Amino acid sequence: MPPANVRIRSAELSDLDDLVALEQHSFSSDRLSRAQFRRHLDSDSAKVLVASTGPHRFLGNAVVFFRKRSGVARLYSIATHHAARGQGVGSALLDAAEQLAHRRHCRAMRLEVRADNHGAVRLYERQGYRRIGHAAGYYEDGGDAWRYEKLLARPGA
Repeated sequence: MPPANVRIRSAELSDLDDLVALEQHSFSSDRLSRAQFRRHLDSDSAKVLVASTGPHRFLGNAVVFFRKRSGVARLYSIATHHAARGQGVGSALLDAAEQLAHRRHCRAMRLEVRADNHGAVRLYERQGYRRIGHAAGYYEDGGDAWRYEKLLARPGA
């Protein structure tokens, strides 16, 4: 359960510095660049969500991709500030990403996660994702990935 005052919202241009800083601190490779974040903020096929407890308390973010004529959304990334880990921020971001995909009439959410990122694997499995595949050497540094999918409730169901 996230702290009571956590708010999930769409990222804004004013969040760009915080997004890039969190990306740099969270990942050692396969990082989104400032230019990529900037593009995603203006894109119809991407959504960047932010978890915060106010304008100066940035806790995490999620990046979700959508493809035209596809009923499957892709969770590209979730990053949580180290001080907020274990407080439900990742779960809150994941829930918000799923709700967004549902509103866009997606039937499923898919993602890849580092096979050695046991905390993230536990999060996804706890949230109802099922492992659907393996990708050897998927990451820039040669790390393997697990592929996961979750079927979302049908609109109107």
